[in-house]
Formats: sequence, structure tokens, C-alpha cells
Amino acid sequence: MTEKLPELRAADADRERVAEILRDAVAEGRLDMAEFDERLEAAYRARTYGELAPLTADLPAAAAGPGAAAPLSLRKESGAVTSWSGRIVSEADGSTVGVGIMGGFQRKGRWTIGRRFTAVCCMGGGELDLREADFAGPEVVISVWALMGGVNIVVPPGVEVDVRGLGIMGGFDSREDGIPSEPGAPRVIVKGLALMGGVGVERKLPKQERLRLKEEQRRLKAEEKQRKQLG
Repeated sequence: MTEKLPELRAADADRERVAEILRDAVAEGRLDMAEFDERLEAAYRARTYGELAPLTADLPAAAAGPGAAAPLSLRKESGAVTSWSGRIVSEADGSTVGVGIMGGFQRKGRWTIGRRFTAVCCMGGGELDLREADFAGPEVVISVWALMGGVNIVVPPGVEVDVRGLGIMGGFDSREDGIPSEPGAPRVIVKGLALMGGVGVERKLPKQERLRLKEEQRRLKAEEKQRKQLG
């Protein structure tokens, strides 16, 4: 079906199905982590079936049958899909400010980002890692003011990002802009001004999920090696 309708717009469920195939492939040792990261990023950025199809064309799951690549009306549930209900804590205030002046700041691990977060960097830098963060609301706004400095924002798969910032002799990275979110996932709006500085936005798997996939890959390789020795 994807060959006949390559320009048909893909749905959130189609992107998520491709992501699940890629997760299975890295766990089975068919993809290394670098290939997995590259394809996963492309999957969540894809707009059409024509863009999704090459990402799994060389994997066994892509040949499951004619219906395997068909549009999905319902999103498949699995243990790898993030449960967002427990991570949006509307009653919490959360962290609201990060300042790096001739230095830096960092927010990572388990923390709560407020509905409004302001990042100020002057000849310094900052990192906001939201992969394991809780959100004080279904929508958070990050206002970045970077003067000869920069801020890097890391979001997990499934979160929608809306970049609205202005760069003057600098820039706002909008590669993750406009990718539809998973059902129930929060929305992150990034705005502000970068003057001779930059704001980067990247999408990465949470560390725990990356470690789980690596461990699963090691386990499967060990089992395969043992089978060959016994055979």
C-alpha cells in the first residue's frame, strides 16, 4: 500500500508502529544503536508513508504481509510506549528558571518543569533534559534568552515541540518542530531570542530505555553464540 500511495499523509499510529519495529530490531541485534537513533529520529519526523517505508524495508517485520504497512486506526499498546498520565502533575509548581552567566546550568534526571520556564544565558550555556522529567501541565512554555551563549533542550519521543524563537546572528533549531505527539503526551513550546547564540532541540530515548535495549541486544547475542557452540 505504501508503494501505491507514497504521498499519503502518515498518522501518529503509523509512526509509532515503525518505532516499535525499530525497537524490536535493535533488541534482536539487527540494528546497532547509532542506526536505531538515526531511523527513530527520521520516523518521528516523517510526514508521509513514502518517508516511513524505507526505515523498515530491510527488517523482517516489514514483510509481515500486505496489511502490515496499511494505515492503523488504533495505536498499538506495548510496554515500550510511554505512560504520560503519571508524568503530567498539574498540582506541582515545578522548576521555572535556569541562569547561566559566564557559566552554565543543567536540569536533568527526575525533575519537574513548570508551566513557564525561563532560561537566560549570557556567554554561558544550559541544558534542559526532559526525557525523565515530569510536567506541571499538558503544555509548557520555555522562554530562552541567549546572548553569545546557548541552550540545548532534549525531549523524549512522543512529545510535540513547537519552536517559535528568533535568531539574530544565531538560531533556533526547528528540526523537531511540528512532529505530532503521542496521545496524552505534553506539548513543549520553545520561544525567545538567540543573539549571537543558539538554541538546540533534539529527541532522544530515555536513558533507561536505551540501557534496556542494549541489555536485550547483549542477551540475544549471548544466546545466539551459545546456540552456535551447542550446534
